Amino acid sequence: MASTLQVNCFIERPSCSQKFDVHSRDSLPSSLSFKPIFRRLQQNPILANIPNIIKEASVRLLDTFVDLAFEFVDQPLLSSQGNFAPVEELGEAMCVASIEGRIPDDFPEGVYIRNGPNPLFGALKSTKSAFGKSINTWIEGEGMLHALYFCKEHVGSWITSYNNRYVQTDTFKLEKKRNKPAFLPAIEGDSHAVLSAFLLNMLRFGLVDKYLSNTNVFEHSGKFYSISENHIPQEIDIDTLETLGNWDINKAWRRPFTSHPKKAPDTGELVIMGVSPRKPYFELRVISADGKKLIHKDDLKLNRCCLCHDIGVTKRYNVIMDFPVTIDIDRLICGGSLIKHDEGGQARIGIMPRYGDADSVQWFEVESSCTFHIINCYENDNEVVVLACRAHGSIIPGPDFGLNKFEWFSKGFKHIGSVEEIDEKSQEGSFFSRAYEWRLNMCTREVEERNLTGMEYSMDFPMTNKKFVGLENKFGYTQVVDSNASSISGMAKYGGLAKLYFKERKLQLLPVNFPSTFSHTAIPPSALISLLDCSVHFPP
Repeated sequence: MASTLQVNCFIERPSCSQKFDVHSRDSLPSSLSFKPIFRRLQQNPILANIPNIIKEASVRLLDTFVDLAFEFVDQPLLSSQGNFAPVEELGEAMCVASIEGRIPDDFPEGVYIRNGPNPLFGALKSTKSAFGKSINTWIEGEGMLHALYFCKEHVGSWITSYNNRYVQTDTFKLEKKRNKPAFLPAIEGDSHAVLSAFLLNMLRFGLVDKYLSNTNVFEHSGKFYSISENHIPQEIDIDTLETLGNWDINKAWRRPFTSHPKKAPDTGELVIMGVSPRKPYFELRVISADGKKLIHKDDLKLNRCCLCHDIGVTKRYNVIMDFPVTIDIDRLICGGSLIKHDEGGQARIGIMPRYGDADSVQWFEVESSCTFHIINCYENDNEVVVLACRAHGSIIPGPDFGLNKFEWFSKGFKHIGSVEEIDEKSQEGSFFSRAYEWRLNMCTREVEERNLTGMEYSMDFPMTNKKFVGLENKFGYTQVVDSNASSISGMAKYGGLAKLYFKERKLQLLPVNFPSTFSHTAIPPSALISLLDCSVHFPP
């Protein structure tokens, strides 16, 4: 999972106690009118362009200040993290000449697309200045699409090609044109450095941070979109990976957009939400099945901004995860972190009728934890069942500024034998994630919750058959974390795939050729398609 966020801020002109009546008869002679003067000024191209000239000069002055006051520095990767380094952009598909093994004859034709961060200028950046240090978090980096194309030439013969291409957001094109980093890191670092990045980014670009589009690819109404939750989606051509433009639902949506929207069963409507560190903190929207209009919207009137990365649906309800990973500008101003996991903080799940409002949401208090990815949700008699991957600690955004990042992540990924071994102070084992179930009774308001998997394997990035989203499902799929390799490298590494049998409460490992972790078994193509951390799209 990769998750990004946008922090919006605004500056209000302070109110003045003294009022001036510009229309007062005593202010100006009655015979003087400004309209003819304004018309004459507008007819003079030099004078009419003065505001733009002043604006451009101000931006150039601010850019010069940033160039002089801030030093951009590459964040180094350890030798064990080399496979996380960015790759070069191809732009055009190339034939895959060497394939180990054999593509099954019944494997469907289509394209497999993955989206992920790929920093434009070689690495994630840090900045140093008199204000302190600010750094890109590990979830940042410009989005790059990677595509594998499978085309069957004739029986037993396949043509396979690969392509990659950056998602060309508006801010990507801006920095590409400048040929250097322009946006100051504005999520993690010394509070004064982050606040100065807020202000300078806003004054120069009208944005607090750049648009990344590096988390997911989804389909709606036959079109395909790249997304991260700090901006609206970008439509892409899956044949060429060309970015076709922003999708704002005919200018009806300008807020951040969840990385994991869900299609409602039966109707095909798309349920989305957007979070913001200023009110309204959480807004939910329903998009028509044809993708042309918003048919419902509501502010849930939350009293905090939670970093909600996923949303669930059932036949009748929307499922909202209000968990204690929060974004708080006031905390940043007071010297704390912009994003923080409030250990032991309030965690609750909201069940909202599809077209309901804030007052219609039933909230269920649950045990405090961290959940970013939902497996599925469905209705069962009077209950709403929520299946997800759940951990005690949060991998986002990282340690408090100033702590050793490698040590912090290494401890979090450490494999543990029991829940009792999780050390909240040292973070050891806190990222260990298991399949989890909440059963929420809509009549009695009671909650039953339990782990569905044991302590043998940590898992995340769940998938389910898209035909059963919002409906009761027998199976789910996850990636299995290689806890030892992750702890050694200080970054998440995956060593296999898991198939979850919910009725039998059974787990089947489906390894993908990683030695020493699991015994090798054959992987059905359908399982491989469902499990990978990306989207697979096939023609109808």
